[in-house]
Amino acid sequence: MNKSYAMISLGCAKNLVNSEQMLYLMDEAGYTLVPEADGADLCIVNTCAFIDAAKSEAIETILEMAELKKAGRLGALIVTGCLAERYQDTILQELPEIDAVLGISSYGDIVKAAQALELGQEQPRFFADRNAPVEELGRVVSTGPGWAYLRIAEGCGNFCAFCAIPYIRGRYRSRSMENVLSEARELAAHGAKELIVIAQDITRYGTDLYGKRMLASLCRALSEIEGVEWIRLHYLYPDQFDDELIDQIARNDKIVKYLDIPIQHISDAILKRMNRRGTGGEIRALFRTLRERIPSLVLRTSLIAGLPGEGEAEFEELCAFLREARIERVGVFPFSPEEGTPAAKMPHPDEETAARRAEQLLALQQPIMDDFCQSLVGKTLRVLVERYDEDEQCWVGRSWADSPDIDGEVRFEGFAREGDFAEVYVNTAEDGILYGEAENP
Repeated sequence: MNKSYAMISLGCAKNLVNSEQMLYLMDEAGYTLVPEADGADLCIVNTCAFIDAAKSEAIETILEMAELKKAGRLGALIVTGCLAERYQDTILQELPEIDAVLGISSYGDIVKAAQALELGQEQPRFFADRNAPVEELGRVVSTGPGWAYLRIAEGCGNFCAFCAIPYIRGRYRSRSMENVLSEARELAAHGAKELIVIAQDITRYGTDLYGKRMLASLCRALSEIEGVEWIRLHYLYPDQFDDELIDQIARNDKIVKYLDIPIQHISDAILKRMNRRGTGGEIRALFRTLRERIPSLVLRTSLIAGLPGEGEAEFEELCAFLREARIERVGVFPFSPEEGTPAAKMPHPDEETAARRAEQLLALQQPIMDDFCQSLVGKTLRVLVERYDEDEQCWVGRSWADSPDIDGEVRFEGFAREGDFAEVYVNTAEDGILYGEAENP
């Protein structure tokens, strides 16, 4: 009899790709995916451990699954991902309810782990070298329809003082261009019209394998794949832009004019303390250059409030920058002192101050976002259609200005098809959502 299993994927898009790889391997081995852990023979929880909130969510999810086990409504529990990797020496002692554990370089062993549990092995552990070359595995794409993530590298070598990713995910390792393009062709053949290029830092793509930046060349090659119509870029670090990349983004019609460039702060002193390369002046200059050379560009960035060294003057400098730069999309997070990172040992504003400043930044950003959305009213946008909302009786999709799950959406009436594009005339905008009507095809 086939064994049933459920998959819970937490955290970022890169983690989701790993979950999709495990889905493929489990399917190939004859396991049956079910939508809920309740009643399943097995549950796989792919965890995040980037910040305290992510760790708390992962632990709470594990404990929820443990309660199902205790009640006899779940067979076994496998935990993978960043929490498992980060605490590999202690996780089974701290959470004995876990039946098997796999690190971030051992996703390919998921079937071995499941089979080991069936054979009665107690708490098998699978941890490979976190700095090993990226393992090439098949995927069952769980996003879309019409789009998919395309991961081009693993790990990070930037060692920002506040970030634990290099200690969890290992050094930066690019996938070969051959492997990336092969996967992109397969995704396109299965209906992916938008490829969202992801890595912790895509601007450094190729530097470890080829000795030079290769993102521009990769984008050029991706745009030649039949069926690919949108290429979206996440995440570009500000110190790695060059003229070749900017020209490629500006001239390549398939690259959507939306760039996610996490800057975290604008104060020179804080950037230096956080081991960020470049200065606030260089960030300002880059943003001006990008806007001049890439018409209709939408910028997205991430900011951290309450970083070590942030006093009132540094915080006001960040607020002034937001008012001046008018970035269309901004994610704001209060500083989380992550154990094992240099920033955790530095004096920093208290938790309440960091949270208050994060709220102030979001409040400052809201009218900027609203103004941008209002600027789209009265225009016709190309929208990638994702689903039909039965409750609201309308279609839901995204324009070039929206990345899934983090930005707004376009809701519209009329004729459309899931996974395809529609031309939508925008009538109104409210709270980051555009409303309109599909124009006749």
